[in-house]
Amino acid sequence: MPIVKADRLTRVSAALLRAAGASEEEADAVAIGCVNANLAGHDSHGVIAVPTYIDRIKAGHIVPGAEWTIVQESPTTTVIDGHWGFGFHVNAKAMALTIEKAKTANVAACTVFRQSHVGRLAAYPLMAMREGMIGIATADSGRSPKHVAPFGGKEARLGTNPISIAVPSDLETPFYLDMATSAVAAGKIQLAVARGEEIPTGWIIDAEGRHTTDPTQYRKGGALLPLGGTEGYKGSGLAAMVEVLCGLLTGLGFGVEPTGRHNDGCFMAVFNVAAFRPLKEFKREVAEFARYLKSTPPSEGSKGVYYPGEIEGLREQQRLRDGIEIEDATWEKLRVLAREYRLDTVLDLS
Repeated sequence: MPIVKADRLTRVSAALLRAAGASEEEADAVAIGCVNANLAGHDSHGVIAVPTYIDRIKAGHIVPGAEWTIVQESPTTTVIDGHWGFGFHVNAKAMALTIEKAKTANVAACTVFRQSHVGRLAAYPLMAMREGMIGIATADSGRSPKHVAPFGGKEARLGTNPISIAVPSDLETPFYLDMATSAVAAGKIQLAVARGEEIPTGWIIDAEGRHTTDPTQYRKGGALLPLGGTEGYKGSGLAAMVEVLCGLLTGLGFGVEPTGRHNDGCFMAVFNVAAFRPLKEFKREVAEFARYLKSTPPSEGSKGVYYPGEIEGLREQQRLRDGIEIEDATWEKLRVLAREYRLDTVLDLS
């Protein structure tokens, strides 16, 4: 597998997206978002997704240049229609607006609908964190095809429905949560297929509802399992609540409509820490809390405790230094696209 520096990977991805019809601003937003996911170790949401996004542009499922609109708003709330634009672009604009409202009102929230895949969900709460605020985001896939079987079932009825919360602190690497409510993100199954690897038991079931370690069974009628293993009702319940916030509250609805168009719904909220206590004190205490968690002696077979977001921060430092390993199948797809758009020589992908 080739090892590619982050800046080159961003340049390649943005050039291909522009060639497919994205504006410079949109292409940069998607490329940077994907590469940031790779840097954090979330390769399932990294550049492996770029060929899929380009396929969706060609199919008319993503509309480059779409103007997002505010359907209704108040001083603390906003409802945003993305008009099938790039989720990376629309959702970032929505979070920026919500942050601005929270600067005045201290608490603000928004819903976003009719947008394409938003990528790594943590990107949006981290925007609030950098402004000294607590950011929360949840997302579902609207009435797109579902991937997760509810606890006790064998057919998919839920999305992977992630939740992310980011908190300002004095730590070197951010303190944040970014998790799917399924056992894993769907992209990790795609990644295992691309790498020719088996997956752990407990990630998926096959079309007959049987546990399997073969990732190819997922695309043959299988389904992801909810977070929690034998206690999967917990992940299933969280996913159902995300569906309410991001599918029903946005008006997208539930179930699957026949076009298969990917349609992320999002609910995001921002809380101004300074409205509750001095920001400086809060950031210091969050860092102290993280160190308190890490101070416990490790359990048997463990390398010790990591606070939420720490592993991603350490991995980002390492990958910025050493480069990002890209599976051969993904690199070949990028090369094919470069040839299609006659950019292979310019991008050194011939």
